[in-house]
Amino acid sequence: MTPKDFETWSAQAAAWGAKYRDTLRDKPVRAQTSAGDIYHAVPPKPPETGVEMEQIFADFERIIEPGMTHWQHPRFFAYFPANAAPVSVVAEYLVTAMAAQCMLWQTSPAATELETRMMEWLRDAVGLPSEFSGVIQDSASSATLAAVLVMRERATDWAGNQKGLKANPQLRIYCSDQVHTSIDRAIWVSGIGQDNLVKIPADPVTGALPPEALDEAIQADLAAGFLPAGYIGSVGGTSIGGTDDLSATIKVAHAHGLFVHIDAAWAGSAMICPEFRTLWAGVEMADSIVFNPHKWLGASFDCSAHLVRDPKVLVKTLAIQPEFLKTHGQDGVIDYSEWSVPLGRRFRALKLWFLLRFHGLEGLRTMIRNHVAWSQSLCERLRAHPDFEIVTEPVLSLFSFRQKGASDADTIALVEAINADGRIYLTQTRTGGHIAIRFQAGAFDMTEADIETAYDVLIEMSANA
Repeated sequence: MTPKDFETWSAQAAAWGAKYRDTLRDKPVRAQTSAGDIYHAVPPKPPETGVEMEQIFADFERIIEPGMTHWQHPRFFAYFPANAAPVSVVAEYLVTAMAAQCMLWQTSPAATELETRMMEWLRDAVGLPSEFSGVIQDSASSATLAAVLVMRERATDWAGNQKGLKANPQLRIYCSDQVHTSIDRAIWVSGIGQDNLVKIPADPVTGALPPEALDEAIQADLAAGFLPAGYIGSVGGTSIGGTDDLSATIKVAHAHGLFVHIDAAWAGSAMICPEFRTLWAGVEMADSIVFNPHKWLGASFDCSAHLVRDPKVLVKTLAIQPEFLKTHGQDGVIDYSEWSVPLGRRFRALKLWFLLRFHGLEGLRTMIRNHVAWSQSLCERLRAHPDFEIVTEPVLSLFSFRQKGASDADTIALVEAINADGRIYLTQTRTGGHIAIRFQAGAFDMTEADIETAYDVLIEMSANA
């Protein structure tokens, strides 16, 4: 591809992206294809000779786009958002064009130093004290894995990497039963093992881990000869928004010498609004915190903010320094590959810089406040409707509901009917032993009119169920 061709097709891709965003409201939110449609539309063998870009682009529009679920759709109310504000996408064009591998300071000083500054901006924006430092991980899953590895090394007197786990008593990690499954995976990958992740039942009403139950579990494990290593707190859990009383649970964990990591992957972004910070009161006592700007703040995936009280424990756990990775002649530089599991690193800080400067914190606060207000308004309208009941109360912009008297099968059938209709997209969860429908408002470009559409669709589809 010549430089001129590169310019032409880059411009065409940008034009396609702008048109795509502009017409999203006209598309069904979830892909309406059947399993295997895309697979069978792509030839089983690669071409022996090159294909013209006109044909490749046409096939992209014909085959790929219809098979995509539209995560930037303003009526995407499923899961949690994976927002990509347009200004963030522009930054990603530049990152992709430069295609730098930013593993070390010397491999791109601007990437490292901007990352340091952006993590300071985010730390201050969510009200954390200045002793926290940060690194941009690819996802909360990676941040949690890094934290669990620190728990393992710290509990084994930094011998786990060298000697393995057999030289020590069985390690134990504690959390509520409301945590994301990424915590389970971190326990698997770290070698600690699923049986040693102690999931304590959360309060069925509040979704919070009872601090006295955490203390009892740790005491029982100590008496049984286990080695308690860490506690993972939940703020805004994926299912129903389950949130621990961090002021109480962190005190319990620290009293027993545990390392504390807080998973606020979705809800942490809302902490740029001071009025919502009561949700994670006490978080400043934690050792490690993660939240995802690629969820609610609008940074395109992947961009996960991992803030730590003492980065030396991350480096001591994860750093490997063969001669070819050493930086000579520069003192005091940070190599962020030593703060994360992967060696390779993308230039993720650029999209944060563009995003935060273009929208400003107040613009992002207004978006989040609107989402919370609109979602809670919908909750109250459904509560007042004779066909529905609220199952779990709103946590920020997340709540769950179902039709009155509906069986689990009825509820799943209603979710499927709603998603097949295409105007909105929802997912289900299980709480209190039964299926409920999750609703979460968080799409970057949604408006109050989209909430009105959601209400209309729910009433219409419920009447037809």
